[in-house]
Amino acid sequence: MFEFITDPEERGQVGIGTLIVFIALVLVAAVAAGVLINTAGELQSRASDTGDDAQAQVSNQIDVVSATAEDTSSPLDGNVEQLTLVVKKSPGSDPIDLSAATIQYTSSSVSETLTYETGNAATEFQTSDVQGTSGEILDDTSERIKITIDVSSVDSALSGGASAELKIVDQSGATTTYGVNVPEVVSDQYVSV
Repeated sequence: MFEFITDPEERGQVGIGTLIVFIALVLVAAVAAGVLINTAGELQSRASDTGDDAQAQVSNQIDVVSATAEDTSSPLDGNVEQLTLVVKKSPGSDPIDLSAATIQYTSSSVSETLTYETGNAATEFQTSDVQGTSGEILDDTSERIKITIDVSSVDSALSGGASAELKIVDQSGATTTYGVNVPEVVSDQYVSV
């Protein structure tokens, strides 16, 4: 029933073979565990970065405090030459750098992406301090910055009764949409839009 190994040399060879197989299994398990730990760490890092980006896009918002259109022609012809937005950062937002932002201007006749002071009036917007800022960065909700768009260079068709859409995209990718509706009759140089 049982086979007895009487030769001591054969008995040692069986033990060494078992030991070699055991060591190989331990090494394979150690390498696999190392790969799993590295992969888990990388996935955790990516998930954290993705969560931070998503949170910034949701929480970083620009609030438009007021908006005016200006007709500088004399006599007034009802065409908007300049749009002015006064903006602030929404509560809970990280600091917003308007020099790194873009504005997508869309009307019935034109769609243009405006960037911060590029030297080309047809594709740029400018900023100026209204309250509490020392540049183009909104750090606090009490700070206000004026964004000025030279509409006459971008869109010649924005006049009484027309409308346009402004999408302000900040450095984190968060988007704020503001609709501009010019009144049918423009009877003053400055009109709230």
